[in-house]
Amino acid sequence: MAIRHGLLALLADGPRHGSRLRIEFAACTGSSRPPGAGRVRAALGRLERDGLVTPEDVDGAGRVLYALTDAGRAEVRAWYARPVERAGPSRDELVIKLVLAAGAPGVDVRQVVETQRRHVSEALHDHVRRRAEALSHPPGSPAEVARLLVLEQLVWHAEAEVRWLDHCEARLLRLGLARDTGAEK
Repeated sequence: MAIRHGLLALLADGPRHGSRLRIEFAACTGSSRPPGAGRVRAALGRLERDGLVTPEDVDGAGRVLYALTDAGRAEVRAWYARPVERAGPSRDELVIKLVLAAGAPGVDVRQVVETQRRHVSEALHDHVRRRAEALSHPPGSPAEVARLLVLEQLVWHAEAEVRWLDHCEARLLRLGLARDTGAEK
């Protein structure tokens, strides 16, 4: 529900039209691409249907400005107050790839792991560099603090993925599901 609640949180600062919400959502989450216009339009339609936003006005360009309702403000407060659930199996593409590669004939699952580890290690290096640049001067605005938090999440996530890939490789070796071409990790 990230886009739904993200849009509500952005609207807590005042009415916005969909294209501005798309740009602000991408900026505050550190994404290089905003969510698709159709996705934002559909989310705003559902939020309106659910009584959480209302069309307030139309700007000079004919774009509808959406505003939070009282129920929308209550939903944003409730969202901030509850933890994010991470239960259930992941639909992460990497997890799916490794699970399927482990049993696929002719696929060297250890090579799949190594290719991913190399890719994530390069990304980690880039994230650490960008974080160091961001920390070279104290954040002066909420947007800079948000950018720093996103960069730190990227660093932590990449570090965790590298550790998980190391674990996967060791597990595969112990189970005899991968060729051992070196010392076990």
